[in-house]
Order: sequence, then structure tokens, then C-alpha cells
Amino acid sequence: MRQFLRTSFGMSLLATLLLAMMAAGEPLAHTYWNVVFKNIHRSAPPSTVLLTIDDQHSLTSGSFADLLERLRRRMPRRVLIDAPLPVGESDAGDAALTRAVRSFGSDIAFISRSDKVDNFGKDAFVLPPRQITGSAEVLVSAWRGNFVLYAVSAPYKVNIEDRDYSTVSTALAGVRSGIEGDYYPDFRIDPATIPRLSSSELIAGQVGASNLTGRTVIVTGLSKAPSILYFGHSYAPAIALDIAGAEGLKAPFSLSLGPRLGSLPILALVVLLIWLGRLAAGWRKAAAYATAVGVVVLVPAALRMQGIVFAPDNALLFLGIYGTLRLWQKRARRIQLTSASGLPNLLALANNPVPVGSDVVVAVVARYEEILATLPHDLHGECARQIARRIAAGSGAETIHHGDGGHFAWAEEARPLDMQLDHLEGLRALFAVPLLIGNHTFDTNIHFGLDRNEGLDTSTRVNSALASANEALANGRAIELFEASRLAEAPWELSLHARIEEGLRNGDIWLAFQPQWNLKDNRMCGAEALIRWNHPTRGPIAPDAFILQAERAGRIDALTYWVLDLAITAALALNARGPRFQMSINLSAQMVDKPDLVGNFAEAVRRRGIDPRLLTIEITETSSVRNRPAACQNLARLRELGFRLSIDDFGTGEASLAYLADLPSDELKIDRRFIDRVATNPRDHAIVANTISLAHALGQTVVAEGIERPDTLAILRSMGCDLAQGYLLGRPETFAKLEKTYAASLSGAVIQV
Repeated sequence: MRQFLRTSFGMSLLATLLLAMMAAGEPLAHTYWNVVFKNIHRSAPPSTVLLTIDDQHSLTSGSFADLLERLRRRMPRRVLIDAPLPVGESDAGDAALTRAVRSFGSDIAFISRSDKVDNFGKDAFVLPPRQITGSAEVLVSAWRGNFVLYAVSAPYKVNIEDRDYSTVSTALAGVRSGIEGDYYPDFRIDPATIPRLSSSELIAGQVGASNLTGRTVIVTGLSKAPSILYFGHSYAPAIALDIAGAEGLKAPFSLSLGPRLGSLPILALVVLLIWLGRLAAGWRKAAAYATAVGVVVLVPAALRMQGIVFAPDNALLFLGIYGTLRLWQKRARRIQLTSASGLPNLLALANNPVPVGSDVVVAVVARYEEILATLPHDLHGECARQIARRIAAGSGAETIHHGDGGHFAWAEEARPLDMQLDHLEGLRALFAVPLLIGNHTFDTNIHFGLDRNEGLDTSTRVNSALASANEALANGRAIELFEASRLAEAPWELSLHARIEEGLRNGDIWLAFQPQWNLKDNRMCGAEALIRWNHPTRGPIAPDAFILQAERAGRIDALTYWVLDLAITAALALNARGPRFQMSINLSAQMVDKPDLVGNFAEAVRRRGIDPRLLTIEITETSSVRNRPAACQNLARLRELGFRLSIDDFGTGEASLAYLADLPSDELKIDRRFIDRVATNPRDHAIVANTISLAHALGQTVVAEGIERPDTLAILRSMGCDLAQGYLLGRPETFAKLEKTYAASLSGAVIQV
């Protein structure tokens, strides 16, 4: 027995049984049924019609009596009253209502409803007055709920003050109420498909007899009726649950072992299939495991449609635990054993001390996965061994360690840095000769990560060299040296997201605004929103530093939408004070191709009520955009919505003529590197002048950024530049200071530009 419990199967079964005793699988069952009934629907039966009372506030006993009389003339099969009776206002009205009720004979019943799940006490039900209902049947509606209060089941009868009352569902289904136990609704019933008519339509004569004759009519005030959590639909009117319950009672079977025992049949079947899979091999093992998954996913739903309720929660628990253990065991074995090539893996290197005076080197082969994808599986090991032989021949290392993703690591004698770099360059040259593996020939490109920090443990050094090799590959460099100082910065960079969130909360991260001036009108006409970070211990942090880290960590979205919201607030305030004021924000290349970009920007301007034409989106380096067609499409859609698009840092990196040809834009910002030298360098002067002319010919507004000297501004004005930005005209400042500067510019109290 002890040996059995040490196996992954035994541990999984024991853990499942223990968790089942604590009802830990309930969230899984809840999620399962919610998903099932979100995707499987059927229409409500036409035999039951809801007659909704339009205005309950003006309803009197007399008008209710009139409504019932009009309803009786349509000859319904049965009428259920699911609304409070308006009695006590007048004797004549109460008498009329009593006559109307009794004119239905036994074809009328009244509903008393518990206002929430799991409430079966006598105080939960308000019974209708007997002086009105007479001998008419009273039905109750009360539901049992799960741990998040979704309705799950209901008893066939409810005892109130020593008297048994039938439930609404049993009455609708025509089922005896004497049965013990619970029944389960058919949550496939879509509440929106329940036939509905209004009392105003009936009174106005707009309801034909065929709409009500021979049907069960439930008179309800839906606006006042309670709602209950309903699988697949969130909240739904409680009467919808009663109708779903009736449909569940009409299923071919009505079988459930209850919430505890109801999960055992599926669990037993899955356990048996997994046990058979463990004994089998090859396709039979895969078939057994696939069948077990299919049983958990499909069988409970299929049986539920027939009225047999078996919960999948504990079977899901078992599969999850067993699968996790198996994956962990496989991973553990893979870590403990050598790689498929027969070479020792990286863990073997990390677990042994590196000789004193040695460097740790990791080489990564570019496109290694593509090489393996091209080769037959039986040649994968040979590929790794050939690469290792070349590295060993060039490095002189006795043992080359092989890791996933084309990584090869070793330790070798440390040389002076210049000599070591030359040595690795020579080793790299060995891979200029193609690899010949079987009948396949491959060109190879290899990159190195180098760690020379002898004071660190081996595991840290291997990981450092590994990170450097990956960085060299990503940046296209031959060799990347891991400096010890980077370890000191690693905790900061790895916790950047939490620090950014903290900075946003406490105000260390704030939004600055740098003014832009219209050179023709000689006025401040806009500003660029720029994010700033004053850290309490590290001081001011350069935007490029933390924005780059935020992009690498995939956290730039939150910062961008935070900037957008504050920029909109500023733009609304300034446009309310004077002429048109344009607000510019920067859009990261990491976001420009995302599917939700346009929708999020559109929602932001809609929610804040701002004209998108007052916002300019600045786009810079798109070389890192993964999906360039999607990026261009997003930018075009933003422009269609009214946003202005600006090409930032024009003349540097990729921001060149290709941008003007490919990207829809309204504005071009000339990079400060050209602006700085426009007064002293004839070539830069010519480049700027011709760029302005080209932009104007294409209908673009031109912004010169980085202006710091009056002579530069004068030259740009003579060239016809439209807008100017730089320290000469205003440094990035808080919004409060920007407001004062703008107010001063409107009054002419600032120096003219």
C-alpha cells in the first residue's frame, strides 16, 4: 500500500479524496457548468407565457381584477400569480378581485417566492391573503445554491409551518410533489426566449386569443421580481429558473446522487481509464488518457441533458493533480539526466564548482529550433554533438554542456579580456564552415555570453552567461560580457512593474508637459505629455531607462493609458480657456500592432467626451513591431477616428522616408540632432530645409524639437517651420505651471518667440 501511494497515480487519488472531503472541487464544477451552459442553449417552451404588469405603482385591486377578467376571457389553461396582490385599498376593489380569482376555479394558483438561494425558513415566504385566494393552490419557489450563490437545485416540496407546499417547477411540469429529494433545472433554457406579453397590450386588446388560449400564463411584475444567478447567463429573473426547473423535470430521467456522491461515478470511470493507460503503451496509452479527458469534458454534460446529474469536479481534480505530477516527474527526470544528445546538461555545469581562474562561456546557435525542425528526429543528437565538437576543438574545453534552445556551455581558462574576446571571435570563425548532418547542410551563426565574475557561485555565473548569450543573439552582437554591476540592478529591473505601480500610487511618477509654439501665430498652441519619475531613493530616473524596461516586461500598456487619461484631462482644461490647444502623447512600438489598441483609445475619448482631433499620437521606432500590417491598419483606423498622427524623431533610425510612404500621418517631428546644428552645419541646414519643403508638399505639419538657441529658432522660422519645441521655449513642467504659462501666452505677457 505504501508503495502504491508513492506513485503519481496513488498520490493523485489520495489527494483527490482528501480535497473532495473538503469540497475543494466546487469551483471546478461551477466553472464547468457555467461554460457548458454558456455554449449550449435551447428556447423556452411556448406553452408557458409571462404576462408582465407594466406599472405596479398604479395597480389597484379593482384594476387587477379587471386584468384577471380580461385574461380569463382568453381561456388560458392555467394562471399563476407571481406578483403581490394589491388588497386593502377599498372593499369594492377587494370584492371584485376575490370574484375574479374565484372565477378561475382550480385553474389559478399563487406563488410565494424566497428572495434568495438557500433560504427555506418560514420568514422567507409571504403567503397571499386567504380571503382573496380562497381554496386556490399556493406554490412556492426556493432554490439551493452553490458556494457563489448560483442556483443549483430545488426540493420537490417545501414545508412551511407544518404544511407541505409544491414548488412552481413541479406544478408547471405536472410532477407529483410527494417525491423526496431535489430536482435540477435545465439551464439550457435561454431566459430571453420565454414568451412575454404586457398587461397594457392585453388591456388595449392587442393580444389575440391564440397567444394565451390553452397556455399556462404567469402574471408577474418582472421589475419587482428577484433575480437569481443562473448558469450561463449570470443574473436571470427567478421565474426563468422555475421554467428551467420544469423543463429539467420533463427530461427522460431524474437522477442525482447529491452534491457529495454525485461526483463519484465520473471519478471512478476516469480513475479506471487512467489506471488502464498506465498499464498500456504506445497508442493505447494515449487513447486511454484521451478517453479519460473526453469522459470528464463530455459525459457529465451529455448525461445532464437526459436528466442524470453527475458532477465532474472531483474527476477534474484528479486529472489536474495527476497531470501536474506527471509533468513534474518528467521534468525532474529530464533535469537529472543528460540531454538527448548524450552531452551533460547545463545543470551538471551549474552544480559543480568552476576551477579557480576560469571564465564561464555560453554559446547560442541562431535559428537552432529551425535547424532541428528541418532534421529527422534521430539526427537531433548528432547536430548537437557536431556543434559541441567544434566548440571543444576551438576552446580546448574537455566537456561541453548542452541545454535547450541551442545553448552550449563550458568553463575555460581566463585570459585578459582583449585576448578572450579575440579568442571567442576566432571560435566564431570555426562556424563559418556549414554543418553537414546526414544529407542536410546548414549555415550557422553563433553568439557568446561571457561571465568573468569569480566571486559568484557557479549557478549564478551560468545563468549570467546564459542571459548574456541570449542578449547577444537578440541584439545581433557576437559577444556579450556580463558585468557584475548588472546583478546589483537585476532586482530593480525584475521588480519594475511593482515599483511603477507604487510610483503611480504615491505620485513619484508624474506627467510633465512641454509647450509647443506656433511660429506663424506666435502663440503657444500645444504641448507634449512626457512621463517623469522622481524615485525617493534613486532620484530622477531617465525616462528611456524605465520605459525601455517597461516595454521589455510587457507593462507599457498601463503606463500609456495612464498618460492618455491625464493628457485628456489637461487638453480639456486648456481648450476651455482659449484657442485650440493640441495635446501630444507618445505611443510605444510594443503597442501599435495590438488588436485592442483602437478600441481602447476610442473608448477613452468617448468616455471623457473629448474631440480626438485635439490629440496627437506620436509614433517612433516601429522596427520592433512584430506585425507591421496590423500596425499600419491600427494607425489608419485611429486617424479615421480623428486622432492626429505624428512621425517622431524623423531622420533617425527607421523614422525616414519609408515612414512617409507607409504610415498615415499628419505631422512630422524633426529630430533634435539636426536642429542642434542647423545654424552651424550647412549639410544639416540643407537637410532640415528640404525636409520642411517635402513635408509641406505632402500636407504635413512640421515640428522642430530640441530648440535651445534664439538663432536656431530664427532660422527655422525663415524656413517656414510650423511648430517649435525645446528648452528655449519651455522645459517640461507640471500641469499647474503649464496652465500659468498658457494663460500668460494668451495675455502676451511672455517673451515673444
